Amino acid sequence: MKLAMLNSPSPGSLADLVAFALSLDVPEAQDFLETLVVKKRFAKLLVYLKREKDVADIQKKITDEVNDKVNKYQREYFLREQLKVIRSELGLDEDDKTKEVKKFKELLDNINMPEEAKKAAMEEVERLESIPDSSPEYNITRTYLNWMTGLPWDKESEDNADIEAAAKVLDKDHYGLEKAKERILEFLAVRALKPEYDGTILCLAGPPGVGKTSLGHSIARSLGREFYRFSLGGMRDEAEIKGHRRTYVGAMPGKLLQALKRVEVNNPVIMLDEIDKLGHSFQGDPASALLEVLDPEQNKTFIDNYLDVPFDLSKVLFIATANYMGDIPEPLLDRMEVIEVSGYTLEEKVSIATKWVIPKQLKKHGLTKQDFSITVKTLKALISDYAREAGVRRLEQTIAKLCRHAALKKVRLKSKKKFSPEPKDLEPILGPKIFESEFAQKPLIPGVVTGLAWTAYGGEILFVETLPIKGKGFKLTGQMGDVMNESANLAYSYVQKLLQDEIDQEETSKGKKKKAKKKDEGKDPEESLDFLANHEVHLHLPAGATPKDGPSAGITMALALYSLSKNKKVRGNVAMTGELSLTGKVLPVGGIKEKVLAAKRAGIKDIILPADNEKDLKEVPERHRKGLKFYPVQHFDEVLKIAFK
Repeated sequence: MKLAMLNSPSPGSLADLVAFALSLDVPEAQDFLETLVVKKRFAKLLVYLKREKDVADIQKKITDEVNDKVNKYQREYFLREQLKVIRSELGLDEDDKTKEVKKFKELLDNINMPEEAKKAAMEEVERLESIPDSSPEYNITRTYLNWMTGLPWDKESEDNADIEAAAKVLDKDHYGLEKAKERILEFLAVRALKPEYDGTILCLAGPPGVGKTSLGHSIARSLGREFYRFSLGGMRDEAEIKGHRRTYVGAMPGKLLQALKRVEVNNPVIMLDEIDKLGHSFQGDPASALLEVLDPEQNKTFIDNYLDVPFDLSKVLFIATANYMGDIPEPLLDRMEVIEVSGYTLEEKVSIATKWVIPKQLKKHGLTKQDFSITVKTLKALISDYAREAGVRRLEQTIAKLCRHAALKKVRLKSKKKFSPEPKDLEPILGPKIFESEFAQKPLIPGVVTGLAWTAYGGEILFVETLPIKGKGFKLTGQMGDVMNESANLAYSYVQKLLQDEIDQEETSKGKKKKAKKKDEGKDPEESLDFLANHEVHLHLPAGATPKDGPSAGITMALALYSLSKNKKVRGNVAMTGELSLTGKVLPVGGIKEKVLAAKRAGIKDIILPADNEKDLKEVPERHRKGLKFYPVQHFDEVLKIAFK
């Protein structure tokens, strides 16, 4: 083109030549040809050339930008590959991504994990290699592989085979709780005979402060295993148990796999605290999610939503704790072996305070035995007046208060004298008595009877009070549930019938039945011998703010109504429990051990209970039964003979 321009014969032909090369539109080309003046022709040509140059510049700019974007990743890839080659030539370290991939491959080769899990992990490693480390996916995949390689797939701690040593550890840490200790020693014995024995699920049920959680620590120590505890109280999202799916932002495995990663062995003791306080919401039902965890048939292949591969939980020893068994869903309860941990008696609390609580509190408050001591007499007064609950938490708090008083005396008054309080010194330090000592032995008035009740916080004694009012009918107060309401109405009907039968028998025996009828015809009904027919009776259970339910106060309420009708006092040192049927039979009830302990704490000597519950007394250790007399009864007539003896 340049050569043709140089050799053109005239300026006009040069302009034609350039215009021809521009590929103008037909009207523009025609206009160009019709322009005969060469100067004007060159002016038009310059306009066309300028336009072509602008279009070419814009095209070049667009092409360059597109090429930049398309080739960016390609260039980076080539540069990285070149960098790898340069690093390897110079003997420098590998880049971070290569290091990560190499590390995961080595870990997966060394870990003895199931085939399915290994295959899933290797797929993720291959994926990690192909993802640029600037991508968000890179970190998600790396976190997943960290979890997969961090779990103890094949790491196991050795169990303590020495049963005697384990028994010593349990006895050293806890007073009583024979049933729980025996069950742990049985577990150890079976493991000694059959090492591949699957994990088991124990549930320690009992009132607060009896040592359920600390017993879990002792069990782990006696077995020589790692211990991990997490509370289920208020948990309402099933993802806390089974993990989140990896599609969610911030996804994590569930608490169980977190626990295993932390303890670094696959056979720890895991304590599921407060299993009766699991929440329930629109986010899911964690109690149902726990079914797979606590079922020995299913937990061999537990699948966490995050890992999405089976993990064997069968070697884990699960220990659940609960205050009230009624709040645990039935399918969940069915998978656990329940060990009831009841409250402590006065004598047991004295031993616990002497051996464990006082030394612990002295150490905690910087005191020694030369600074503080407490006699058994004072300790008994302290327990009966200030710490009569089923557990020992209140007792610990009360002794801590005495220790603080001793510490203040030592520092403020610079007293070197040992602080050893007498029973009379307790009230100025601890305030007025919370409980009245031996309050159950006060003389009772007619219509008031002592019963025994079971609560989630241990057994308690319960007074049933009745009061006669002019009129007719029956009134109930004291926050009674439906079952107890029915039980009270049943007791009223039974006592009404009993009184009528007694009147009939009395009149028949005197042979004056007809005569009495004639005499009564014109009389006011109030003068009739039938007390309940002529009085409105108000039956009340004190502590009106506390809801109460259950049938076990049946005989207590019937006796209170009978005592009121006959105007006879019931003995003060007798308490009772039992369900009453409409025919007067005494039916069995639950919570016998807790009720016996409550009676003993309250200073009651005689206990009336259903004959069918006599077998449950075997569950109460001999030392608890000492000083108590039991009266097993089958019919309400026997209750009357004992109560008014």
